[in-house]
Amino acid sequence: MAKASLSTLVEYCDRMLRTGEVKDYDGAVNGLQVENSGKVTRIAATVDASLATIKLAIAAKADLLIVHHGLFWSPTHPWTGKRREMLRLLIENDLAVYSSHLPLDMHPRLGNNVQLCTALGLKGLKPFFFEKGQSLGFQATAKISRDELAQRLQKAVGGKVTILPGGPTVCRKIGVVTGGAGSHLKLAASEGVDTFITGEGPHWTYALAEESGINVLYGGHYATEIFGVKALAAELSKKFKLPWVFLDHPTGL
Repeated sequence: MAKASLSTLVEYCDRMLRTGEVKDYDGAVNGLQVENSGKVTRIAATVDASLATIKLAIAAKADLLIVHHGLFWSPTHPWTGKRREMLRLLIENDLAVYSSHLPLDMHPRLGNNVQLCTALGLKGLKPFFFEKGQSLGFQATAKISRDELAQRLQKAVGGKVTILPGGPTVCRKIGVVTGGAGSHLKLAASEGVDTFITGEGPHWTYALAEESGINVLYGGHYATEIFGVKALAAELSKKFKLPWVFLDHPTGL
């Protein structure tokens, strides 16, 4: 059975993803969130760290769980009830958890944004969506009908796409930021795109899209962020000769 050092994998991820350099939301806590006894033999990847996905990782006999949304977005004490059960399962099953939020979103090769752009057939990518002193997403110049682009997105995410048709029927400047970036629609519009692809956004963005003259395509927060953890796990599998599995636990949101 192939084995790798947890510390070696973590060091590799931190360096590649620039974990210590990328600014993120306070609750993200990027990097190793839970350590195990020090060895990794099987990797599992999933979007959200939760009691349900931890149980799936244990069933898959993984000892490292890679996630995009980690365990510590808000105060999580006291460790009682389901939180205690989560802690017990992690320790008893020697399961480490590595989380990467914005560093994984914006990575130029493995990130959610570039991977979704590739799935959509967008090329000639340029930096987009300047937030927290860095560009989180990508934009591309193209000539594609809004309906065709929505069909491509639906195929990429494997589910429903919501269209806010506030812009032109032919998309020429397309911006992509996965997840919940719809609440920052003003920022996307200010950078000159006529079409904005993200995961989800508030109700009021419909009127804002109309007033801003911009199309918005919502592909689902979960569905637009399955790409990065898969790419990272595949990268580690290739580098360290370890098996990996994706744990699909969709939220429908």
